[in-house]
Order: sequence, then structure tokens, then C-alpha cells
Amino acid sequence: MDWEVWTVIVLLAVATFIARSSFWLVGHRINLPKRVQEALRYAPACALAAIIMPDLLMNNGHIVVSMTNPKLIAGIAATAFFLVKRNMLLTIFFGMAVYTFIRLGL
Repeated sequence: MDWEVWTVIVLLAVATFIARSSFWLVGHRINLPKRVQEALRYAPACALAAIIMPDLLMNNGHIVVSMTNPKLIAGIAATAFFLVKRNMLLTIFFGMAVYTFIRLGL
């Protein structure tokens, strides 16, 4: 069993190396269409949303879309704050302050 684990680790490392180095080796030779380049601009925002949204909506392993979910309330408040102030650092502080305030029941 031990050799199977090490084989999987080595194969995953090789696959990761090939996938990441391929762009470095041939990236300047391949031209992506303008439409694809524009679509890729939104990839980081989509990935961030895919990470954050489940955390905001889940509470104790269940989806809770109500005013009893402190993470969801803090996320909505932080979004509104960002739309007004347009300052990411202050938005993080504000969202965490709202979450802490609600969670501690102050």
C-alpha cells in the first residue's frame, strides 16, 4: 500500500508540473482569440465567488438563507458598504465587525 501512495504523489506532481510549465514553455507561441482573453478576465472573480458563496450560505452544514445566518447578513452588509465606499480594506474590517457584532449578540 505504501508504494501506491508514493506512486500517486509522484504522478500528481508530474501532472502539476506539466500543466503549469506548458504555459511557460509555449505560452508566447499561442495566441488566444480576443473573446477568450476577455472571458478569462472574469475567472478570478468567478473563482472567488465559488469559494465565498458556499461559506456565506452554509451554517452548521446546512444551507441557511435567512436572517438567522450571521455570515450572510455580514456579507450583505459588507457588499452594501463596498458599493458606497469602494474601499476593499475598509470593507473587510466592516464585514468582520458586523459578523462579530451579530455572532456575539451585542
